[in-house]
Amino acid sequence: MRKKPKTIAFHNLGCKVNAYETEIMLQNAQEAGYEIVQFSQISDVYVINTCTVTNIADRKSRQMLHRAKKLNPDSIVVAVGCYVQTGSDALLKDPLVDICIGNNHKAELIPIIEEYAKNRSEKKIVMDDLGVPSSYEDMTLETLTDRVRTFVKIQDGCNQFCTYCAIPLARGRVRSRAKEDICEEIRGLIEKGCSEIVLTGIHVGSYGIDLDESGSISGDYGGKSRLIDLVEEIAKIPGLERIRLSSVEPRIITEENAARLSKLKNLCPHFHLSLQSGCDATLKRMNRHYTADEYFQSVLYLRKYFDDPAITTDVIAGFPGETDEEFEETLAFVKKVGFADMHIFKFSPRKNTKAASMSGKVSEEVKTERSAKLIETQIEMTGEYMKRHIGRTEKVLIEEQQVIFGKKYMIGHTPDYIMTAVSDTSLSPGDVANLKLTGILTEEIMKAEEN
Repeated sequence: MRKKPKTIAFHNLGCKVNAYETEIMLQNAQEAGYEIVQFSQISDVYVINTCTVTNIADRKSRQMLHRAKKLNPDSIVVAVGCYVQTGSDALLKDPLVDICIGNNHKAELIPIIEEYAKNRSEKKIVMDDLGVPSSYEDMTLETLTDRVRTFVKIQDGCNQFCTYCAIPLARGRVRSRAKEDICEEIRGLIEKGCSEIVLTGIHVGSYGIDLDESGSISGDYGGKSRLIDLVEEIAKIPGLERIRLSSVEPRIITEENAARLSKLKNLCPHFHLSLQSGCDATLKRMNRHYTADEYFQSVLYLRKYFDDPAITTDVIAGFPGETDEEFEETLAFVKKVGFADMHIFKFSPRKNTKAASMSGKVSEEVKTERSAKLIETQIEMTGEYMKRHIGRTEKVLIEEQQVIFGKKYMIGHTPDYIMTAVSDTSLSPGDVANLKLTGILTEEIMKAEEN
């Protein structure tokens, strides 16, 4: 019988939900007596929490799995997560991957590894049930690697089936976590020194639509929202400095819901409203359930009830059928909104999605051009948003110390998620400091300070 592995390394790819689940797998490994080492070190076990949101994510997942086996050919290499769900055929044939665990059994990572380690005389891949997940996997974060801010997962899965997205195939339908379990986890994290909770999930705006009458809402996004109910309940927890929403469905931002959220003093005025396109024709092909005008109305509600909130988004460049005119509509729309930040993605066809077989493919050259224009616009808008904050005094949650251009700074974020650097190194992680924002930190400013 082989000895139990002693060291384990983790590498996370993809979204905030993956990051949260990786933290719990790491926590479980520590509790089982494993020594956690850096992924770049020699380890007995390597665990890669994979992503499949784009072709690039698939490729990175494969690269990290192969890199692990090269670091230690005798190691146990474990593929976990979304790419396992959608790319299991390729992984089954991959001799460098020993264990594949989908999105059903991440909580059982350590027992699966130890069972495999007992029977390694024959090289084989151990697969768990790779059917689309249908129930919420009970995972609770109890320890903190970052004592200041952490993610808390409130739901899994998505019912939207956007034509470009493989995530419902990898994550399944919406499954919401019980409110009592969420609040209990947050209370425990606060006791351990956490100041900011980021509520995350695969489709956060859907929270609660699957619950029974004891805590349910209708399938639409108007009127009462179980997500807003949850946030209001979390806001009452003693000692919680900040609540941040990782992402919100635009349709959930009705005037009533914006007004309710504005009354929560510890809610950060930072709203990530996924857009994808500012053109109605493209939105329809994407199977997004709103128009550009409806999206803009949600933005206006937020700006009515919050003072210059940070509104961020995602945009896809080069979706099938996107003409030059449709792209220009999107470009004009994002400028009209004036986002604090945007994440730009070139369209990437995903296997088994409707968009993969759509006509009107856009060339890579055109996708690159459109992406560059959007990124240029994003840089301008982000700069304008930051400039509007110069001269304001804001509460900054201190997170860590960094060396920037050779000088030590304490780094933190404002409630609207502007990264802030202060040279007062007497501050400690977890402190909340009232700081006047004096400028945008650049190399030129640093040279001026030194002189």
